[in-house]
Amino acid sequence: MHRRTLLRGALAAPLAPLALRRAAAAPESFTFALLGDCHIRPELDAVRGCTLCFEQVSASPVDFAIQNGDHIEDALETNRARATMLMDLYQQTERAHLRKRVYHVLGNHDCLGVFPASGISPDAPDYGKRFYTDRFGPRYYAFDHKGVHFVVLDSVGITADRSYEGRVDAEQLAWLAADLAAQPAGARIIAVTHIPLITAMRCYEPESWLNTPHNWTNVVNARDVLRILYAHKVLAVLQAHSHVYERIELNGMAFITTGAVAGADWRGSFLGTPEGYTEITVAGRSVHSRYRTYGFSSVDREDVPI
Repeated sequence: MHRRTLLRGALAAPLAPLALRRAAAAPESFTFALLGDCHIRPELDAVRGCTLCFEQVSASPVDFAIQNGDHIEDALETNRARATMLMDLYQQTERAHLRKRVYHVLGNHDCLGVFPASGISPDAPDYGKRFYTDRFGPRYYAFDHKGVHFVVLDSVGITADRSYEGRVDAEQLAWLAADLAAQPAGARIIAVTHIPLITAMRCYEPESWLNTPHNWTNVVNARDVLRILYAHKVLAVLQAHSHVYERIELNGMAFITTGAVAGADWRGSFLGTPEGYTEITVAGRSVHSRYRTYGFSSVDREDVPI
């Protein structure tokens, strides 16, 4: 080997491991499906709609799915037999047609017997959130995927007068602060909640929605949650509940609310958002969103306009 060739090789050698280290350190991009508000029931062709949606997600290249609450319609005010039938129906449909890893989130309609009309006593062992946790596991938790840390919150606050409001309780706030503090500096973090922390719904929601005993639209103590999230430069908060696709950017954080799989409770579009779900792509520290429909047409269409 000539001296010149040897010198070139010696100069390049230290650079090769550096290039490999840089390539290895580059964060991996990935896409997942954010599904919200399936509200499954035997009526209104809802099972066919969920099946169409789940099959489309299964055939897509997404890594996993997040089912962001309100699996059924409804456990809040129906009797136990009906609620149990609905949850069985949801789980059977998901197992048969959603061939992706699924992370579940507690929704208000997944809580058993909260409204007195249900006829269920608060002393019942499966009352409220226990009905959900017996099926799906903890009401709040964390998981990691390709270098991104996800924190899943329970944003349903059951009130003393047997109703609910959007609220993240003190126990969770302490857990959230400790969990995020344990992450390395610069970690990519995404939060997930059923009831939104930040939404524009108050500007255009149906007037009838304002006639509620508590705030059903958004989390009432969102500031407490946001202080923790902003301290750790969380990339995005993924939300559902409103049945409307929204994206709000606030101080560098994206608040992405998916429309409902059920649209206007299986009767068409709701405030301009048709039946669908959201594809979320994480690329570096950017979080991109795209709303996808799946070809469902209501058998009893009654779109809800703004």
